[in-house]
Amino acid sequence: MEPEPGDQTPEVGAATDVAPLGRGTSKPAHELTADEDRDVADWDGVAATEEFRGLLASKRRFIVPATVFFVVYYFALPVLVGYAPEWMDTRVLGVNLAYLFALSQFFMAWAVAAAYVRAAGGWDETARRIIERLSFKGKEK
Repeated sequence: MEPEPGDQTPEVGAATDVAPLGRGTSKPAHELTADEDRDVADWDGVAATEEFRGLLASKRRFIVPATVFFVVYYFALPVLVGYAPEWMDTRVLGVNLAYLFALSQFFMAWAVAAAYVRAAGGWDETARRIIERLSFKGKEK
């Protein structure tokens, strides 16, 4: 098949999902811009539902306190080392408290990540229920 005159699409020997330039074929769904894919769902309607607002509130109730907690925990080490060096120099099991506190940050990060994964599973379930109710292009999904 010969390209149309003025077509800038390079000739390649491999399959490609790039929509040819200058040809009348439609773009693949993942290449559509927001304007081209505008009528997929009534996003304003979704945002107005009680279930969606509840989902956002649930995320805020977890994410904000978890973030504040971890930032305070993280910055407590340099603050304590600066303002209470004699306390952070206390030996516990042959190691000073500052080193133990620093190592504990790895475990705390894993604990916060595990708590997030668990909470996100519930959010995913709520999002799935919301998506099931959406109508795509005028058809119930």
